[in-house]
Amino acid sequence: MADPQGFLKTRERELPPRRPVPVRIRDWKEVYEEQQLGTLQRQAGRCMDCGIPFCHSGCPLGNLIPEWNTLAWRGDWRGAIERLHATNNFPEFTGRLCPAPCETACVLGINQPAVTIKQVEVTTIEEAFERGLVEPLPPERLSGKTVAVVGSGPAGLAAAQQLTRAGHTVAVFERADKPGGLLRYGIPEFKMEKSVLDRRLRQMEAEGTRFRSGVDVGVDVTGRQLRDRYDAVVLAVGATVPRGLAVPGSELGGIHQAMEYLPQGNRAALGDEVEGQILATGKDVVVIGGGDTGADCIGTAHRQGARSVTSLEIMPMPGEDRPANQPWPTYPLLYRVASAHEEGGERVYAVSTTEFVADGEGNVAGLQLCEVEFVDGRPVLQAGTEREIPAQLVLFAMGFLGPQQEGLLEQLGVEVDDRTNVRRDKNFMTSVPGVFVAGDAGRGQSLIVWAIAEGRSAAAGVDAWLTGSSALPRPITPTDRPLAV
Repeated sequence: MADPQGFLKTRERELPPRRPVPVRIRDWKEVYEEQQLGTLQRQAGRCMDCGIPFCHSGCPLGNLIPEWNTLAWRGDWRGAIERLHATNNFPEFTGRLCPAPCETACVLGINQPAVTIKQVEVTTIEEAFERGLVEPLPPERLSGKTVAVVGSGPAGLAAAQQLTRAGHTVAVFERADKPGGLLRYGIPEFKMEKSVLDRRLRQMEAEGTRFRSGVDVGVDVTGRQLRDRYDAVVLAVGATVPRGLAVPGSELGGIHQAMEYLPQGNRAALGDEVEGQILATGKDVVVIGGGDTGADCIGTAHRQGARSVTSLEIMPMPGEDRPANQPWPTYPLLYRVASAHEEGGERVYAVSTTEFVADGEGNVAGLQLCEVEFVDGRPVLQAGTEREIPAQLVLFAMGFLGPQQEGLLEQLGVEVDDRTNVRRDKNFMTSVPGVFVAGDAGRGQSLIVWAIAEGRSAAAGVDAWLTGSSALPRPITPTDRPLAV
């Protein structure tokens, strides 16, 4: 453990401050300022000798959190990053983007503010990069086996890195012009600058992983061609079919899916020219959906100079305290304020959009809203509560229904379950021998930490399929269900 009395001497939870709102909405840089190492180490020292570290089970990766907290507290950054990398390929991603179910499972959090686990994690990896402690780990020998990984999001990258290090020749296919999946074109620059992604990709390339960007597998390369060329295939294509809203006027101009809007904003933020870019500049923007993707849309709209931003959520407003039916160590539904919410706008809860109002020229001009109450778990519109709000740009951020079926999945002939996710066995293999699936395509829309855990576990399944056995770590199986999320 760290300081045996650390949680008694340092009772306050301290995170690095966010840059002032008027400053940060004028650029696309990450919102957090740097935290002094001494402050961070004191926070790491709050990790207590709790006997059973529930943070382990709160994290799907099984991160050895008390161990690297102790090493960070001591200033042993080499030891800390070795323990962190032992379970997590990309702590610089999770340390920025994960909602930290480990912290809601922290034993100290029962009666004190939880340890700042996520901040210790991201500081550890940043210190490791700064000190030259993150180096390529190429395999000692090659197996002669080849693997195609389709999709370069966190699940695909984790599977690819594990399999490359195991000695297999791995090619990662990405239909976008650069690898990274949602890490590159879905996550705004102000949450994670793409230089963070690129430096990790350079390490993977130095280890031997090959990237094939701009290749739409299922179109440019067929499923049969992929099977003929590679000994195994990993599907990490994500859940990309967006959820729509079937109400009158949904076909109007100015109504878009979040994943149409955000990638364009990311490209423009990095200096690329985007023809016909969807912009929030000078508009009343309405974001339908109150999750992380909705918050990403809000922050992007602020930086583009929106006139107003309104976020709509059909669920009632959560409370600030843990609900009685969501006890420790589960991940509670709480009222949370992301950096984007600090930057302005209005959050409206317990409402449903009943109609989009046209401007007479085929574009959206507003929304008709109605308040809802939940009866037996279903939202019921409340008569007499209807109202209209202005909107010249509407963004759907309501989640995804599953992976795209047309093209590759149809060509491979893999089975899907009743939720249209790709069906797989305990080894992450689909109904087609030699074809595996990891991440959102198999489990449904989920968290980055689950994607990495799935990628690592699927890699173990692939390795065993190719060689007869595998020493690769396997943090989860497809039947696992999260303790804290």
